[in-house]
Amino acid sequence: MNDTLQMISLADLSVAFIPVIIALGFLYLCSLNIKEASYALSRMLVQLLLIGYVLSYIFYSDNAWLISSILLAMVCISCWIALRTLPKHRLVLFKYGFIAILSGGGFTLFVISQGAMSITPWYQPQVIIPLAGMIFATAMNSISLCAERIFSEIGNKTPFPIARKQALNAATIPVVNSLFAVGLVSLPGMMTGQILSGVSPLIAARYQIIVMCMIFASAILSAVIFLLLSENTIKKIIQQNQNA
Repeated sequence: MNDTLQMISLADLSVAFIPVIIALGFLYLCSLNIKEASYALSRMLVQLLLIGYVLSYIFYSDNAWLISSILLAMVCISCWIALRTLPKHRLVLFKYGFIAILSGGGFTLFVISQGAMSITPWYQPQVIIPLAGMIFATAMNSISLCAERIFSEIGNKTPFPIARKQALNAATIPVVNSLFAVGLVSLPGMMTGQILSGVSPLIAARYQIIVMCMIFASAILSAVIFLLLSENTIKKIIQQNQNA
């Protein structure tokens, strides 16, 4: 097995956009929102190119305060994105989303980094930032699904306890599906990257098990915390909408 990955040139990178352009063409033919998809792709390209330069600096940093600030910024950004489907209530629910991601995702990150992987020092940026990214992104998606679903259910006159249960169930579907599919349908990014870089598949599988555990835990814990913290606020919002 080749122990080094091929260097990807900008010309090689442009080839990856051929199927993207075809996919956008189908969206256009189906009269779907091609502008939002194009904007999302453009942001992805700019964000990843920029973060590549930023991380090359951060990875050489040995400053615990800098890494802590980056982690908090990741929590804030993920919470803001999670609530984008609720623009009217974004600011009101932000604090609950922030606490949910920080506590649910932060606890999971601590257990994985200090327990399962024993990272020393704890703020080693090459490890802690990628792990935090996966954990906070999963928590973000979970909260987003929860928030959208519970407002939808209550809007349909569903009693709050049942609506909360349905919201939590909606948040678990993607992560449970990923547990069923991993190893059979898909080889996730971390495992694939390690195998491509020459790591034994057996070792890569162990790391992927850790990743799947932290993704599952962060999704469920963050969703539960968000629903518990925001219950009274959501009830007040629904009541105000009914009285309006």
